[in-house]
Amino acid sequence: MDAPKTTADVDESRQLVDLLNKKDEACGTLLQKLHREALTRFCFGYLGLLEEAEDAVQEIFLKVVQAQSVPVHFRPWLYKIARNHCLKCVQRKRGRDGHLKQPSQIPEVMTGQLTRLVNNEAQAHMAEAFAALSDDQREALRLRYVENLSRGEIAEVLDITESLVKSRLFEGLKTLREEAARLESR
Repeated sequence: MDAPKTTADVDESRQLVDLLNKKDEACGTLLQKLHREALTRFCFGYLGLLEEAEDAVQEIFLKVVQAQSVPVHFRPWLYKIARNHCLKCVQRKRGRDGHLKQPSQIPEVMTGQLTRLVNNEAQAHMAEAFAALSDDQREALRLRYVENLSRGEIAEVLDITESLVKSRLFEGLKTLREEAARLESR
């Protein structure tokens, strides 16, 4: 179930889209206020370094502000831009050092709701189980449970059908449960 959006959230989001489409100077401040923290966390999940995530957010915000037009469904559009930007950064990064940080190396403060579900040693088991997921499942679960996007929004971000999103979420959660049980029994 999706978290309810307050009237203020909806109003600010509409105001942001209007400001961006009008190329109003106030759009940058509102964009930062509404999306900086979540996008930094999102980018960190791909890039593994806070400094790189912050740089990526700045570049993403620049792309958003410079866009010819901004769609009404702003949030999925923003995450799609962020995802594509991060995937390009990851490709460049892999070219440099050949490996990436795994989710288990992401500090708890940066990972949001999913990590807060578990504590102490259970957290280590969950991170190991999470690393066992396919990239597609891990990405769908992060968008849903860390970034709190709806299945429809995730489908827009990933350019897949909503039924495929549901399948990835279902299979990902099933695999997480199985891996967690296996790790607990060790």
